[in-house]
Amino acid sequence: PDPKIRIFDTGKKKIPCEEFPATVHLVCDEYQQLTSEALEAARIAVNKYMVSNAGRDFFHIKVRPKPFNVIRINKTLSCAGADRLSSGMRGAFGKSYGTAARVDIGQVLISVRTKDEKCQIAVEALRRAKFKFPGRQKVHISSKFGFTRFTKPDYEKWKSMGRLVPDGNTVKWLSSRGPLWRLIGRENA
Repeated sequence: PDPKIRIFDTGKKKIPCEEFPATVHLVCDEYQQLTSEALEAARIAVNKYMVSNAGRDFFHIKVRPKPFNVIRINKTLSCAGADRLSSGMRGAFGKSYGTAARVDIGQVLISVRTKDEKCQIAVEALRRAKFKFPGRQKVHISSKFGFTRFTKPDYEKWKSMGRLVPDGNTVKWLSSRGPLWRLIGRENA
């Protein structure tokens, strides 16, 4: 078959979340299994469209489900005289055939973070990725800031208060608990 998925993050994955505020998700609408080949084909399709239309340095693609489920096949012969050779359903536990990811309704399949002006390009890239999957998917433009858990107004609010610490491609949130100097400064404590 086609090559299996090995890389789950493509694009500029080390860029901090400040640079790519817009996020678009491809959301699954059925309870199903997606093979590793389908995930890889979709990743390649999104990557190719984003590189040619948005530019090489303006996005980060994340494939969210991991194909852990092993699919098996009980091979049977279908030629003339096969009934003499094959054992039918005797010892029917199959050979491993490939891997698949089990996905739920509403589970995110692929996320793309990019700049605000490139958002529509990401939507079109994910629309093209839908053709690589069975079943039905929806493209959803997220209200969150990048891959963080904060909405855009919340992000600006906490950022201005100094409560967000950059942490790779997301941010850490400092709660009001903890040492006193973190809220009022070391020199005052």
